[in-house]
Amino acid sequence: MKPPHEHDLGLVHDLGTLRRRNVLRLLAGAGLAVVAGCSTEDSSTPSASTSPSTSPSTSPSTGASASPGGSSSPTTAGECVDEIPAETAGPFPGDGTNGPNVLTESGIVRSDLTKSFGSASGVAAGVPLTVELVVQDAGNCTPLAGAAVYVWHCDAEGRYSLYSDGAENENYLRGVQAADANGKVTFRTIFPGAYDGRWPHIHFEVYASLTEATAAGKISATSQLALPADACQAVYATSGYDGSAENMSRTSLERDLVFRDDGAARQLATVSGNVEGGYQARLTVGV
Repeated sequence: MKPPHEHDLGLVHDLGTLRRRNVLRLLAGAGLAVVAGCSTEDSSTPSASTSPSTSPSTSPSTGASASPGGSSSPTTAGECVDEIPAETAGPFPGDGTNGPNVLTESGIVRSDLTKSFGSASGVAAGVPLTVELVVQDAGNCTPLAGAAVYVWHCDAEGRYSLYSDGAENENYLRGVQAADANGKVTFRTIFPGAYDGRWPHIHFEVYASLTEATAAGKISATSQLALPADACQAVYATSGYDGSAENMSRTSLERDLVFRDDGAARQLATVSGNVEGGYQARLTVGV
């Protein structure tokens, strides 16, 4: 599997840009949420500091994912959590900050991400995955009802719609949902592949409201969800994910350019399910 083509100005540029992002505030009802301000680089090519690893370091545990390298346990829906670490949106956000802007297009508000919409007609094939995010005010642990979440990720071949060769005319695996009264959004998608240099992950942005999101307005939080090793290994043993197992074997959560600062302690999803019936990934997101 070849990594997606780069469309940014490289590591130094991305880090400099992200460090200039100010702390943003998300208002929901009477709650005030403060957004973290750290940043790292999302790149499809490993940097010189990324040493190959012969095997991923996460411990197998499909039902309730074990913590990598002895770090704190991953969060699950319903927990009271700290602010989610701020991460780069990477070179393929599709939010207007680096080329295409899918957020303002009719059809972006949806729960099923597997199909392209509008004039595009492609369908992303892969093992089914349901992604459930619970958005809460990290200050008082209350759900942020009405907040909106934009999710995007690569397909089984490691390609990003709107950008990668063969998928540049598609917009699948991207979508927006408004949080319900419990702060929950749910997306039906496929398990993403692993491309060279990155641990398997899903990108997301949080907005104060659906109106703000579909106007490509002020982003309240940008981060990434990490997927546990055991589920990835099971999925990558199936057809359609050629190259993913090998790519994943060359990195780990501790070496990943984004997750290595803490081994994804607050970003590692709790995953349940199996290849035959599909998987469910859950994460509580504090903003």
